[in-house]
Amino acid sequence: MTASQPTRWDNELIAHGSRWQAYVDRFTGLHDSGADTAGEARFIDAIADRSAAILDAGCGAGRVASALATAGHHVAGVDKDAGHIAVGRARYPGLPLLAHDLLTLTPSALGSARLPTSYDIIVLAGNVMVYLAPGTERDVLANLRTLLREGGRIVTGFATGRDYSVSTQDADAAAIELQLQHRFATWQLEPWREDADWAVSVYTC
Repeated sequence: MTASQPTRWDNELIAHGSRWQAYVDRFTGLHDSGADTAGEARFIDAIADRSAAILDAGCGAGRVASALATAGHHVAGVDKDAGHIAVGRARYPGLPLLAHDLLTLTPSALGSARLPTSYDIIVLAGNVMVYLAPGTERDVLANLRTLLREGGRIVTGFATGRDYSVSTQDADAAAIELQLQHRFATWQLEPWREDADWAVSVYTC
């Protein structure tokens, strides 16, 4: 397994504390205002069986995980950013959140935290894929695939035009025997087009 290494998130936000704090403050403001921030969770809820086991991978403060838990799913959130996990634990008391690198996440680490060790759906929302360490994207997907139940799905959503592209993700997914099932231009199911600003991809094993 590839060793943990600094991610784009580490280098671009955490290393510049003001940028990280601005990001946290933005979503704190949205949360406190009661704004609708559950679009990704509604998408996942729509494709999930009732009471599914769902891993919010790269969960940040747990926004998506919290909405899915409210919908009745068995949810765990994992993020390498311990600061974000601390924010989430204060914001969503009782929500199962774990500070851990997705690249080195194992069933043992999940079990030690009393979290499910396999999942029906693993979601990487909010630009998680494009903030991973360069060159580790396939390794992260491969590692998460080991946590996926047979017939399960990995769902990613990120802005296009970044260093990591949709076509590269497709190649990485195919290399680890994940098949593209659906792709949309938004979490609201707008049809995919090559010039879309956003890509939501559903892969199955």
